[in-house]
Amino acid sequence: MDAITIGSALTRTLPLQLADRLAAAIIEEQLAPGERLKEVDLGRSFGVSRATVREALRLLEQRCLVTIVPQRGAQVTKLERRELEDLFEIRAVLLGLASKRVARIHSPATGAVLSAGLAKLKAAVDDGTTYARASADLVAEVARLSGNLQLAAYVADFALRIGRYARLGLATPERRARSLATWGRLVRAIAAGDEEKAEALHRQLSTENLVAALAELKRRERLAHAGRPPGRGRSPARAVRPEAP
Repeated sequence: MDAITIGSALTRTLPLQLADRLAAAIIEEQLAPGERLKEVDLGRSFGVSRATVREALRLLEQRCLVTIVPQRGAQVTKLERRELEDLFEIRAVLLGLASKRVARIHSPATGAVLSAGLAKLKAAVDDGTTYARASADLVAEVARLSGNLQLAAYVADFALRIGRYARLGLATPERRARSLATWGRLVRAIAAGDEEKAEALHRQLSTENLVAALAELKRRERLAHAGRPPGRGRSPARAVRPEAP
């Protein structure tokens, strides 16, 4: 029984790895909203079976990143205004609570971690993709430092669904500069042990990102209606290159 259980766990690692690679490509829009994901092409690109690809796509469907339509296959889930608003509303509460808890239990070690994360944000401010990654990493650190394992798990789960929306809200240099400034005030509030201010600032950070993401989504919708899509994803084979095991 133990051998069967272990073997089952090992066979699931490949679909999970593939799902994570594809998820990253979707979040960074290397695979565009609405783009079809063909099992044969993905299997050939990654050197895996169609069964592995199919399982990976099912995992992505659970994360709401892929939509599987019977008889038509899988496609990258399209961006939706209502989903964006709903996710950010919940996320603002979770992140506000996380920062409040970190401010309550702040220590020099915590301060060092947050300062390092802030330095990475500053170094990445001129590049949207790199900045979005650094911001997501810092959010994860705040959740971890809160000491609440359930809260950290919820934040991590939301990160899988909200990543590409958060990236929309950081699309312009002006928006990233404002985000960096708010992050700086937030880290200082945490260092000062100001729980209420830390909570308010992280909620503000999330709300500002929501407003910017909605504006970017509206801009894309206008371009699409005018017959000028904002850009197309590359094919899976080119966008997500397989790594050697």
